[in-house]
Amino acid sequence: MTQLSLLPYQGYESSPPARRPLRDQPAYRVMHDSGACSTTELVAVLIGGARPLEAAQNLLTRFGSLHDVARAAITELTQIAGIGTGAAARLKAALEISRRLLVPEGERRQIRSPADAAAILQPIMMSLDQEYLFLLMLDTRNRVLGEPVELYHGSLNTSLIRVGEVYRPAIRANAAAVIISHNHPSGDPAPSPEDVAVTRALVEAGKLLDIECIDHIICGAAARFVSMKERRLGFE
Repeated sequence: MTQLSLLPYQGYESSPPARRPLRDQPAYRVMHDSGACSTTELVAVLIGGARPLEAAQNLLTRFGSLHDVARAAITELTQIAGIGTGAAARLKAALEISRRLLVPEGERRQIRSPADAAAILQPIMMSLDQEYLFLLMLDTRNRVLGEPVELYHGSLNTSLIRVGEVYRPAIRANAAAVIISHNHPSGDPAPSPEDVAVTRALVEAGKLLDIECIDHIICGAAARFVSMKERRLGFE
């Protein structure tokens, strides 16, 4: 009788990805001319791993733009194949660094107009998908003290906002003035009646605390913003 012997089962393994020539690999291209790289290649270098280009393409296809990637939570990023928590953290860090690079270095920034304040606040606001309230603190010459401070997020109204909490960071920093800012995720910065009521309450509280509220900036999509002070809303 012929005896059959069974070979050990080896299964069907997917073949490893074909290795790209060194000159075509994203990291090599970034080192030699980052300006010539596509967004997909730049993101791939941050992701790393076995199939970084594939993961980067899947990420950008899923979210549509870097702005939407910046808005995404870590848990959403890690749902993309090839992106673990480490890669997601690197992406978040790189996008935050790019935002901070928009801030001029050297002497502290001075606010001379609503546009000056919006230039600082909009890079933060544009990646948020809920309403956020931020505080920008100023010295006696309207120079910025530190980074904008996040105070609240969610739907903003006078019953939710505690005025003392809004001004607490300014009191600690010995700020002479503040600018309040919040975003409209819809992209339309047109003020609502509730925005006017919140502004009025914060302006009056600032007078009591001897910290001037010099403006309330509402940020919308792209470069759109509204200065409540310019429109004399809540600053009557």
